[in-house]
Amino acid sequence: MSWSSKCLPLVVAALLASLAPAFAHTADISTAKITPEKDRSYQIDVGFLATDLERIFSQTMAERAGVELSQPGVLETQIGKLVQRRVSMHDAEGHACAGRVDYAGEDPANADSALVKLKFDCSGVAGQIFYDAKELLAVAGSKAKHLVTLTGENAGETMLYPADPPLDLSKPLETVWQLMWKFVQAGVEHILTGYDHVCFLIAILLWATRVWPVVKIVTAFTVSHSITLSLAALDIVTLPSQWVEAAIAASIIYVAVENFFSRRVDGRWRDTFLFGFIHGFGFASSLKELGVPANAVLPALASFNIGVELGQVAIVLVFVPALLFIDKQTGGKRSPRLVYALSAAIVLLGAYWLLERVGALDFVLAHLGHSA
Repeated sequence: MSWSSKCLPLVVAALLASLAPAFAHTADISTAKITPEKDRSYQIDVGFLATDLERIFSQTMAERAGVELSQPGVLETQIGKLVQRRVSMHDAEGHACAGRVDYAGEDPANADSALVKLKFDCSGVAGQIFYDAKELLAVAGSKAKHLVTLTGENAGETMLYPADPPLDLSKPLETVWQLMWKFVQAGVEHILTGYDHVCFLIAILLWATRVWPVVKIVTAFTVSHSITLSLAALDIVTLPSQWVEAAIAASIIYVAVENFFSRRVDGRWRDTFLFGFIHGFGFASSLKELGVPANAVLPALASFNIGVELGQVAIVLVFVPALLFIDKQTGGKRSPRLVYALSAAIVLLGAYWLLERVGALDFVLAHLGHSA
């Protein structure tokens, strides 16, 4: 066996290991429930997806130099300190309220999330009080979002982004219509950065040379995923997220492999209609991660779905004309080599995601390394 043949499995594994994290969709969403109490005190519950918190925690390791995290309770304490350093309450001049951590650890209501309870005493700070999560958003990344729910007199919800100023708690929060626009943006972002969904659409469009089959494919996908998105977001039907994500990866592999055996696209709307039901559950998971407002479930659901559709249409309007342009450069026909190469790459990515999502990736990578 040649050197290149022996090393090929390791090269492929290393390439996928380096690329896949960049292709995996992360929510980058945190939440804060602010509850005003008597004597100008505030209870703030800050929540994260466990995967997002793990990433933030790893990026701030320098803050815990020399700390032994394996000791009981130390990890929870450090998580509390991480959030406390980056969330504050203060007046317009920057005079800070005294704060402490009351709890840090697993969210009792959601095993996939972490929860940090903070208490702020603002009795010694005069004037309007601002909630400031800019440092938390900064460490979470440029695409981070922070959904804030305020109870009490100015009850409402709003979405904070890294560039937003501290939140003035003396003013009413956003109206339902303002919040809807942010859910539209979140829907667009989800489909454009949800690279598994993008790969699915690209794979199923690779042989498309006419407009009508593309319209049927996109319409079928929209109808089916809208049904399950609505059912899951309204808690009428729920499925384990791990298996939904694994099924999405399997659907990507299927439509990409199909490109090697069939060039007909007229009937592929049936594929998108069937698999759209599965992808809809994936969209619903992201919507729930945003925190659907209790008083605006249907508007939030509708606006998020509109955002997903806008992102999907944008992908099609860019990708299909690009394919047709390439056809003109190659004699007016779709290049089989192009379709096969892109399909093969998508199959590899789909296989990576599938193995990762069923928990078999480490075993496969170890086996490849051993056989090499």
